[in-house]
Amino acid sequence: MRLGFGWKTVLGLIVAAVSHGTPALAITPGSTRTVRATGFDLLRLADRMAAQGDNAQSERIYTLLANDPDPDLRNEARFRLAKLRLSAGETQAAALLLREILDEKPSAAAARLQLAQILYGMGDEDAALRELRALRSASLPPGVAQFVDRMSATLQANKPLGFQLEFGLAPDSNINRATRSDTLGTVLGDFTLDEDAKARSGVGAMVRGLAQARFPLSDSIGLSARASGEANIYRDNDFNDITLDLSAGPQLRLGRTRLTAEAGVTGQWYGMEAYQRAWRLSLGGTQPIGSRSQLRVDATARWVDNKFNNLQDGHGRSVRARLERALSPRLLVAGSLGLDRFKAEDDAYSTRSWTAGLSAYRDIGRITVNAGVDFGRLRSDEQLALLPESRKDRWARFQLGAVFRNLTVAGFAPVVRLVVERNQSTVEYYDYKRTRTEFGISRAF
Repeated sequence: MRLGFGWKTVLGLIVAAVSHGTPALAITPGSTRTVRATGFDLLRLADRMAAQGDNAQSERIYTLLANDPDPDLRNEARFRLAKLRLSAGETQAAALLLREILDEKPSAAAARLQLAQILYGMGDEDAALRELRALRSASLPPGVAQFVDRMSATLQANKPLGFQLEFGLAPDSNINRATRSDTLGTVLGDFTLDEDAKARSGVGAMVRGLAQARFPLSDSIGLSARASGEANIYRDNDFNDITLDLSAGPQLRLGRTRLTAEAGVTGQWYGMEAYQRAWRLSLGGTQPIGSRSQLRVDATARWVDNKFNNLQDGHGRSVRARLERALSPRLLVAGSLGLDRFKAEDDAYSTRSWTAGLSAYRDIGRITVNAGVDFGRLRSDEQLALLPESRKDRWARFQLGAVFRNLTVAGFAPVVRLVVERNQSTVEYYDYKRTRTEFGISRAF
């Protein structure tokens, strides 16, 4: 590495002097003298400066080396710079540097371990454990593999408080998930549907947020609280769709198994009016399977108060299982299966349903691509008096998205997502097609 005149020249002279054990050369105005030093010489100098408390100068050197053409030197400088910024409380900046390392070198164990710790400290335990599973999918020395397993088991000792946010614009071909049919077939003939009951397209502002906190009571017992929300806001307020959810409950760790119990309430507003409110009790368990996979099972009981139609009030129960597996440091796949039973005041609104899905997440350079497909079936217990037959649905959903971390600004990266839904129903009112595209920004690590 050849350093020109200025502070880089000064650093180079210091490195040369340190390497040869001689006093630093004096620099006089007008001097054109240069010296040569390797990048690793500068790395050692930056380490000495950091050890002596001169973080400003060491950071300047690490930043310079983080753009070096040599990938090993570049990533080593990024890692040390990340540690320096982490010690200064700059968590987001540190996480972005670690993600840059992993984008170039997915098998970098130290960087992935450090990122997992940061994610958990931010309250995103699932993302932290996902990083550890990705790490275990690579070939690790026995000592490192054992350390990763111990870290997976002891993350609960932290005290995370986290917040996540995603927002953007979402063009949607069917913002109300309604039929395109002009009529509804009944035993009395075809009824003409009002325009508001048919599919409407629009471009809305989309916001999703999650805030959560965990309060450890001991090494194996803790309490958690969570608040989440999603809003789709349109120019026509009649189609605004807002959901807020609050929940809290205990967590218990038994060996490698995590058990959770939760009580929560969900409120939904449609057209700026209260649509429904639901209370729930949930039990869940997460169990690692080997070093690369994780199984999560949740069982929920809920009670629903529909503000528009009292006949849809009722109670339900559901169970859902999700299995994740890291096939490599860059590739994660997941499968899910769910069953649901809802008993309404009117049997025509009582339903039985199941859903299944498969998804994959793949890092391609500094871009993360995800794709998923979900499908399911639903049927009601009885038909409405006016309808010729009971409701039977065949539902499918396809999603394709990408996060472009190569365009990161202030810790956020652009997100693009395409969602295609199709619900085929024996009742025209529930039969719909929908294509939704989201352009937004989200956390870049």
